[in-house]
Amino acid sequence: MRRQGLEIWLAIAAMVLLAAAYLGVVIAFRDVPAAGGLFGHGLGIAGFLLMLMTETLYSLRKRSRQARWGRLSTWLQFHIFTGLVGPFMVLLHTSWRFNGLAGVVLLFTITVVLSGIVGRYIYTAVPRTADGVVFEAAELERDITAAERMLHRRLESQPQAAAVLTPWLRDVGRRQRAGVYQVIGRIGSDWVARWRWWRQKRQLDPALRGQAGELVRLLHRRNQLQRQLGSLATARRMLSVWHSIHIPLGMVLFTTAFIHVGAALYYATLLK
Repeated sequence: MRRQGLEIWLAIAAMVLLAAAYLGVVIAFRDVPAAGGLFGHGLGIAGFLLMLMTETLYSLRKRSRQARWGRLSTWLQFHIFTGLVGPFMVLLHTSWRFNGLAGVVLLFTITVVLSGIVGRYIYTAVPRTADGVVFEAAELERDITAAERMLHRRLESQPQAAAVLTPWLRDVGRRQRAGVYQVIGRIGSDWVARWRWWRQKRQLDPALRGQAGELVRLLHRRNQLQRQLGSLATARRMLSVWHSIHIPLGMVLFTTAFIHVGAALYYATLLK
């Protein structure tokens, strides 16, 4: 199963290594690398290429329904990785000077990156298979039914734990909200549920905690499926609205970026 957030951690690791290399150059030359220098130009070119890959490769793969060159979910991970590392390299390329067209490009870059982070959060609210195919409502309802049956079997097989936890389980099971909140506030809801379980667990006899933990995991799985079912239509609408904003922003970004690259080549290379 694909590990959630792996691409984020890989991007953070890559950015830490890039920052260390950048700091090493600063220490070695006792100055910030110039944007037009060898190191600065290298960062800018590599960052721009990564951003170009971000803009094109995942979109091409998504539109190629019959393609067999990698899972769509893997391409999405690559899209997120390059979409974070590329702009970071462009930021280092600027030599911390944000005037003129370069400043405009950086402003749009930051806007698109923030938009991408929001999009990823909405995207993960829509339940999908490992291949990136969206689960439909009927499939989620079947999974909810299976999870509820498993929960009931566990309650029947562990009567002592069930007797202690049943009122609490019912209370937690009712804590479901509808609409946009299910999409935007799901991480907060998960943390609140973990905190409540931590408080409840402290009141249990140590011998019951293992059994109770299994029941709670099943309950959380059932609740997660119910939340996904309830937010499926809302998340799809939000994702559609996000696409209508994010894609034009990306087009504006790359228009200004190509103008900046062309101007840099003209003034820094061809006029010399």
